[in-house]
Amino acid sequence: MTKLTGRRILVVEDEALVAMLVEDALLDAGAIVLGPVATVAEALALLQQDIPDVAVLDLNLAGETSTPVADRLVTMGVPFVVATGYGADGLPPGHATVPVLAKPYDPDDLTTALGRLCG
Repeated sequence: MTKLTGRRILVVEDEALVAMLVEDALLDAGAIVLGPVATVAEALALLQQDIPDVAVLDLNLAGETSTPVADRLVTMGVPFVVATGYGADGLPPGHATVPVLAKPYDPDDLTTALGRLCG
């Protein structure tokens, strides 16, 4: 049993292959995956219906910034990991302390980072 067993994890990722790999890694770790969703609108709509324990957030969604989703997660008290090819420099203002996974990342690094957030 891992720290992710039974945890509800929102996945916001616009690259289908990456989203599938993330989903598989989280399911293998025993998590319940919310999504994956590929747009800010889809993520915000899902957050109106459901409260995840933690989230994985791609910063750039087909040219659209996911900052509104990050802001919403913060107001909901939901910790999240940012997965990005831009590194920590690309973090939106006000989110500089969020853990960053540089793409491409190992699925084990993702589950470890999320496990830390779940305590």
